[in-house]
Amino acid sequence: MANAGAGIRVEGATVHCLGPWTVHGVGGVEALLAEAAWPGTGDLVLDGSGVEALDTAGAWVMAAAARALERRGRQVVVRLRPEHEGLLRLVRAPEVAAGPPPPAPGLLTRVGRGAVGRWREAAGILAFLGETTLAGLRLLARPRRIRWRPVLHDLHAAGFQALPIVGLLSFLLGVVIAYQGAVQLRRYGASIFVADLVGLSMLRELSPLLTAIIVAGRSGSAFAAQIGTMKVTEEIDALRTVGIVPADLLVLPKIAALVVALPLLTVYADAMGLLGGMVMARSELWVGAIDFLDRLGRALSLSDYLVGLGKAPVFAAIIAVVGCHQGFRVGGDAGSVGRRTTVAVVQSIFVVIVVDAAFSVAFSVLGI
Repeated sequence: MANAGAGIRVEGATVHCLGPWTVHGVGGVEALLAEAAWPGTGDLVLDGSGVEALDTAGAWVMAAAARALERRGRQVVVRLRPEHEGLLRLVRAPEVAAGPPPPAPGLLTRVGRGAVGRWREAAGILAFLGETTLAGLRLLARPRRIRWRPVLHDLHAAGFQALPIVGLLSFLLGVVIAYQGAVQLRRYGASIFVADLVGLSMLRELSPLLTAIIVAGRSGSAFAAQIGTMKVTEEIDALRTVGIVPADLLVLPKIAALVVALPLLTVYADAMGLLGGMVMARSELWVGAIDFLDRLGRALSLSDYLVGLGKAPVFAAIIAVVGCHQGFRVGGDAGSVGRRTTVAVVQSIFVVIVVDAAFSVAFSVLGI
């Protein structure tokens, strides 16, 4: 039995290998070996004395046939010319044992790598912020180039559509604060001060922070997913090809919309939180709405309201910049979109909370 190059001939328990067993002639030998009529018992001999030429491909086929027979419980003896034995030994040699795994990095190494990664991430966000600022200044110099339609679309998606979830959670948060405060205030006959508790906590801290977290989960993730998907489908490259700066179309409208929407949502959250506290104060402490509002007007000042409202545009800019930045960092696969979307939400919430803590320290030092 032979093919265009190499071939075999079976005589009893001996298989004679014939012809050039090279990469160009060994193509059909595997099928011939698989179809060969092997003796049922006894040792087998692969006689390669008739092999005219042998290279790595031919030696590999011969060694594979021997291994297949040995796995069936047969003893196989391979005989080759002296000049071919070394190549067969090399092919049949067991794989070099893998070395021991590298040692796990130490604590200092892990801390260093983490610090370098965080530093690069922060530097990337700062660079993106600088590029976006320059793009915004160029756009302000030519107001006619402002794209109002994307701004209004993002304002509707990030602001109007967020009203139900922001209102519900703010109302429930006001209910929880009033209920928890009622347990303690009732003991000391200070029920009326529930208005102070709900008003100060909601207006100064919780309303802007809660609203920013909700918007980060809704809009920040949407920004990253939208830009990331456009990058995967090469739409951003297409925008650059036709002369459109991606920041003008994709980033600046989102920042402008969020800077407008988040303060309005914060005002709405303030009202819903106070309404929830008022309802709970009426049911648990028998403090009527008129008494609640009267005490609220005495307990709060304009600065308390402006402190919470002034945080909202800063939080909005953080969420929009981080979300868009992570969208532009998406790689070439769809899985990267999900990863960057998750990172955008986590980073936005983390930075918002850190900035809120910095605001609290600064206001405390300034006596505001």
